[in-house]
Amino acid sequence: MSEADVLAEFRAADALLEGHFVLSSGLHSPRYLQCARVLMDPRRGARLAEALAARLPAAVRGQVTAVVSPAMGGVIAGQEMARALGVEAMFLERPTGVFELRRGFRLVAGQRVLMMEDVVTTGLSSREAIAAIAAAGGETVAAAALVDRSNGAADLGVPFFPLIRLDVPSYPADALPAELAAIPATKPGSRAA
Repeated sequence: MSEADVLAEFRAADALLEGHFVLSSGLHSPRYLQCARVLMDPRRGARLAEALAARLPAAVRGQVTAVVSPAMGGVIAGQEMARALGVEAMFLERPTGVFELRRGFRLVAGQRVLMMEDVVTTGLSSREAIAAIAAAGGETVAAAALVDRSNGAADLGVPFFPLIRLDVPSYPADALPAELAAIPATKPGSRAA
């Protein structure tokens, strides 16, 4: 699946948005990829996950025995990736502000995990998820995401394999370009504003 094919999937789902958006990281951006919309069609989600799974090096695919994703955005992406890899899927939650496995999910000591996100912008949530996997006894051998908004700049501390890398500008709230500041901001993500 080429970059054009991936973007066509987002466009077909009306998931490539233009305007002024506040990202989960707190940064502002003129473009937003709404992964929830692209994943609401299970066939589309399966196509995207299968394409990403095929891009993982064989050594990574051969080690992974579970996919763990942060809730809320990564849950469906993680489920589809686990299906593509033929392994179990689990997700992390933040009941007290820190990611943890709940609902009876557990990792065996040393279990090799792929951490799966929908979108990575700064990598903060991904690094927090990787720390939670380690705290639960797992070993994150790699991370994957449908979209890398950092265009390769985010350091997750493990090999990182996105389906697509985008160079979409993002800005702190106090450093917005005039054309973005002139548009009312919306927060389409899953975290409260």
